[in-house]
Amino acid sequence: MPLDFYQTLGVSRDASDKDISSAYRRLARQYHPDVTGGDKQAEERFKQVNAANDVLSDADKRAAYDKWGDQWEHAEQLEEMQRQNGGGFGFGGFGNRSFGGDPNVRVEFGEMGDVGDLGDIFGSFFGGQRGGAPARPARGRDIEHSVNVSLREAFHGTTRTLQRGAGGSRLELTVPPGVRDGQRIKFTGKGEETGGGRDGDLFLIVQVDDDPVFERRGDDLLVPVDVPVSTAALGGEVAVRSLGGSGRLALRIPGGTQNGRIFRLAGQGMPRFRGEGRGDILAEARLRMPEPLGPEQTELFRRLRELEGDDQ
Repeated sequence: MPLDFYQTLGVSRDASDKDISSAYRRLARQYHPDVTGGDKQAEERFKQVNAANDVLSDADKRAAYDKWGDQWEHAEQLEEMQRQNGGGFGFGGFGNRSFGGDPNVRVEFGEMGDVGDLGDIFGSFFGGQRGGAPARPARGRDIEHSVNVSLREAFHGTTRTLQRGAGGSRLELTVPPGVRDGQRIKFTGKGEETGGGRDGDLFLIVQVDDDPVFERRGDDLLVPVDVPVSTAALGGEVAVRSLGGSGRLALRIPGGTQNGRIFRLAGQGMPRFRGEGRGDILAEARLRMPEPLGPEQTELFRRLRELEGDDQ
């Protein structure tokens, strides 16, 4: 039985693009082979989730699917058949046939029962046997390819080179700055080549590796900042690591800064994917003791402890 793409992603038929994208990202992470460790059922589920997202995330494909169901790939031929027959499918008495994920979508064929595979219909109406135009060449298959990029590459943007088919040409693909983990990037016409029909599309599934320093939070970057206890107490300037420019930013902190306090450096985070501006850097203060303590430092801390005792 054909998959219902909406049920596969767990969304309603009137789901927004954002709802579909969110559902896809959640399920792709859940069933990704790197997470499930080779589980065959999970791998099949991962393929189904990708197939559903491929259609529902593309406005034209989704419209065709909503109208024709599991026969959406034949939408052009079906539309042509409608036009040739005055807007309906009255082929002299064919039976009714339902389509795809929506049981309410039906194509009227009259009363002669099941007409069999639609390929036979297309062949007879467009293959010249009844004087029609030749069938259009088949569309090439869509191809998916997974790549891993570092957080630094996701920040600046990068490229990946793929081999297109056995012994085929090399294809250089651009991964734009700001790409997120699990994001699918569509390259129209870069899928299977047909040599006559429309080439398929290529979908690059990007996995962004964890970084040892930065923690990504959407378009923001959380980074720890070493703050000497004297600077935390009296105030001063500390250096904050960043992925852009010189790799260092200056941050002035006030006296009395506590361990774990977060300072926001606006516009210094990740670029927004194909959008304007950047997120922020979230600098988390990590108080650092001098090591080792010298005699004078030891005496100062002893005196501080005494003063703190006097205040209690």
